[in-house]
Amino acid sequence: MKNKKKFCIAINNRANYARIKSLLLEIKNDNNYELKIIIGASATLDRFGNLKDIIKQDGFNKFEKIYSIIEGDNLITMAKSTGLSIIEISTFFESYKPDAVIVVADRYENLAVATSASYLNIPLIHIQGGEVTGSIDEKVRHSITKLSDIHFVATKRSRDFLIKMGENKKFVFLTGCPSIDIAYKAKSKLPRDFFVKNKGIGNIPKYREKYIVVMHHPEPTKFNETYNQIQQTINAIIRVKNINIVWLWPNIDAGSDIISKELRLIRENKLIHNISFFKNFSPEDYIKLIYNSECLVGNSSSGIRESSFLSIPVVNIGSRQVNRERGFNVIDVKHDANEIYNAIIKQFKKKKIKQSFIYGDGFSHKRIIKILNRIFKKKISTYKILNYL
Repeated sequence: MKNKKKFCIAINNRANYARIKSLLLEIKNDNNYELKIIIGASATLDRFGNLKDIIKQDGFNKFEKIYSIIEGDNLITMAKSTGLSIIEISTFFESYKPDAVIVVADRYENLAVATSASYLNIPLIHIQGGEVTGSIDEKVRHSITKLSDIHFVATKRSRDFLIKMGENKKFVFLTGCPSIDIAYKAKSKLPRDFFVKNKGIGNIPKYREKYIVVMHHPEPTKFNETYNQIQQTINAIIRVKNINIVWLWPNIDAGSDIISKELRLIRENKLIHNISFFKNFSPEDYIKLIYNSECLVGNSSSGIRESSFLSIPVVNIGSRQVNRERGFNVIDVKHDANEIYNAIIKQFKKKKIKQSFIYGDGFSHKRIIKILNRIFKKKISTYKILNYL
């Protein structure tokens, strides 16, 4: 088809891809659009897993790579990486000249994408705006909102918040979250070779053995507390007996090296014998992993978002997800080993958790592509005003 609309999206980490994959496949298969994927940030670094291979396996064989991560694992390297990303992504946008750019959620890497698109007068589409959390993500999310022209939000409260922020309600659409679409399709029993195939290290669970999943990410706004926070989580997990522990590596935020070092000490000194470590899973395998777990422990948004849809017991630690809308599956605790351990034991005792549809029903990508097909029949303006006037 001639005159295809050229869409661009940056994939910066595994969670970023999982949240948007169902929509990317929908765009890829729609003759109205040409899709260009940019792989950047931690997605280009092997120490954070094989995301490039996962994307290729999903049929996205052609993509651009942008290298923008400044090593050092502290607050200033996050700021400098954001600046470098603006330079590199702006250069690509100027060459490719997309008709629209899609940006997801609240990562600082995506703030660079949003800034670049805005200054080049490229219409910006934001997914998962209007939500409320802790850490630096809160500022970044709302900053991206103000730079964006079209909004696809996951919840009714999020839509209301964006309109209260002065966004034009004609361009704020309640669609649900595309990550729930993956959860809807992928929830199933684990295949026999699941853990072997995903190449973990440590005491890997045998087929049908029970396990819990742990994911502890740093909180950049509490960078100086990172060591104590991970120690509290470790001290709680050490007390969990007679069940396997599957621990996923942290993201690239400031403080990740501190957490990674403590995890290596556990592994090398064999402080916990019933534990295994994994870098990365495909979006579908990650859903299968948490769906078949006894409990998810940590501060990942998937403990709030996908887990509520999957009815998975969750122990949410600290303020990283504070004030995010919750289902019936979450117990919130502080960074305190006793609180964490007691909450895990309490979650083990729950027999059934009511499913929640706060973040969607599994068909968000269908709604989004339908809306895109309608609004892109006309030229999208990048001119914005506060809609209080």
